[in-house]
Amino acid sequence: MDIDTDLLQALLEKRSDEIHAIVAGTGYLPRTVIGVATFLLDNDGQLGLLTAKQKVTFEKFIEPLLQGPLSR
Repeated sequence: MDIDTDLLQALLEKRSDEIHAIVAGTGYLPRTVIGVATFLLDNDGQLGLLTAKQKVTFEKFIEPLLQGPLSR
């Protein structure tokens, strides 16, 4: 999957409420998801740089928000 860094930037800047909502009740912290998203943004969306735990966070929370109906 190629990551649209503009979409990722918009997620962080304008849709942080959605991050908080998707994380609610999961045991994950919103700042963890935001940290992984920021890391990806800082590294031009290179998924290969993520650790195994970061990949799980990406797949569980960030990817659905990037592919969801509001992302388009």
